[in-house]
Amino acid sequence: MINSFENEIKEKWGNTKAYTEFTEKTKDYSKDRFAEVNAGLENIFHDFAALLQSGIQPDSADAQALVKSLQEYISAHYYDCTDDILKGLGQMYVADERFRHNIDKHAAGTTDFVCKAITLYIQ
Repeated sequence: MINSFENEIKEKWGNTKAYTEFTEKTKDYSKDRFAEVNAGLENIFHDFAALLQSGIQPDSADAQALVKSLQEYISAHYYDCTDDILKGLGQMYVADERFRHNIDKHAAGTTDFVCKAITLYIQ
């Protein structure tokens, strides 16, 4: 787990099923395994940025397929990413400047693109 956010994460979500699942699923992750899994997530955001830069819209089949990949990736490596959780993540990405900064490093506007694509996917 990312140490700088560990206390904040526990405070906000420590009593949730997703947090419990996260701690169970990742308990044996080494530092290298966490880095590998987190890099895979970063690759998905990189792919969102590439779609944005190519002019593809958030409601396109490609963007929607990437949202599905994001949801499946989170479920496979962190916790069951339900539609409600995914929607909340999209909102958190745009509301929290730390997430925005991290996601937009791939390309300016990627965070908004991801949030819009998630919103459309959930509808």
